[in-house]
Amino acid sequence: MPKINENYLNLKESYLFTEINHRVAEYTKNHPDKKVIRLGIGDVTRPLGSDIIKALHEGVDAMASAETFKGYGPEQGYAFLRDAVAKYYAGHGVSIDPGDIFISDGAKSDTGNITDIFGDDNVILIPDPVYPVYVDSNVMCGRKITYISGTAENGFLPLPDKNIHADLIYICSPNNPTGAVYNHEQLKAWVDYALENEAVILFDAAYEAFISDPELPRSIFAIEGAKKCAIEFCSLSKTAGFTGTRCGYTIVPKELVFKASDGRQVSLNALWNRRQTTKFNGTSYIIQKGASAVFTEEGMAQCMENIQYYKENARIICDVFAKKGIRYFGGEHSPYIWFECPNGMDSWEFFDYLLNNAQVVGTPGSGFGENGQGFFRLTGFGTRENTIEAMERIEKLL
Repeated sequence: MPKINENYLNLKESYLFTEINHRVAEYTKNHPDKKVIRLGIGDVTRPLGSDIIKALHEGVDAMASAETFKGYGPEQGYAFLRDAVAKYYAGHGVSIDPGDIFISDGAKSDTGNITDIFGDDNVILIPDPVYPVYVDSNVMCGRKITYISGTAENGFLPLPDKNIHADLIYICSPNNPTGAVYNHEQLKAWVDYALENEAVILFDAAYEAFISDPELPRSIFAIEGAKKCAIEFCSLSKTAGFTGTRCGYTIVPKELVFKASDGRQVSLNALWNRRQTTKFNGTSYIIQKGASAVFTEEGMAQCMENIQYYKENARIICDVFAKKGIRYFGGEHSPYIWFECPNGMDSWEFFDYLLNNAQVVGTPGSGFGENGQGFFRLTGFGTRENTIEAMERIEKLL
């Protein structure tokens, strides 16, 4: 009889968004006449830019001719897209070697799969509250997880504690779920801590395109020394609306070199490349062709038009909470608004209250960790009409 990976038995019984879907399905079944507005899951609603659609069509058309047909592509991604990503970073003052860029089907996959190249005896440092994938993917490996507290008092931007040792550190900025953004000085503190501890920062930059303040870092590699201690994940899901199209990238600098138990110097770039060539056949040519259009001047302008639309939705949400005197975070450089549940309600209590009385769906903060209890997340990814209607309902309810 095969032995199962019993670490899976230590996972919470239901993934956060599965539980949300279950409760919403039950409500709509019992109230078919009620219009439910979803501002919970971070899924986009705006269509892809016209230049991206054109490039996707070009990719499809290439498959119709023997002269342009593409079969298996490089597992690391086509050079035209890796070069485009490197050029995009250069435009923000960050130099990246295209050879350090690995194209994938999204940041969620890679933030989970990166665990493959690290031993299970590493100590993992994860902020609380946090995107559940960071926690669950390490629980699946049986790793020891240490939490560092993000609270309203520190703006949900915890800084390193020199009394705590960690080998792998998860950081997300702009943050999911809180919308908080680390400044240069704060990220420098994390880089210094990682270098001192010979640790690796796993930096999730999925929402970097929402940052409008040029003083706020959009990449961990804007910080001196980061290439010796950090891996960065990014996604086109939110930048370009690729939630259903699926494309992202991971940057593993060749400067990331650590000593193996036998004394050999080992490159994490080489390990990740070996992992990908074994377990991944690469992102499709058609998708990469569409993704390359994101990084053109016109393609990015179209993406930013959509991002501004979502940021305006976030402003509409924030305005209601400000008017009602409800403490909130995020919404400025992030599509997420993280706010305190009114009247001392806990997160799931407020979820049910909002669903039953306003027919609006959000995300309970407690699903992101203990420090999320008593908080709630809404997103700016809805349509303008639904966002306005949802906030009118919430304003009346509160």
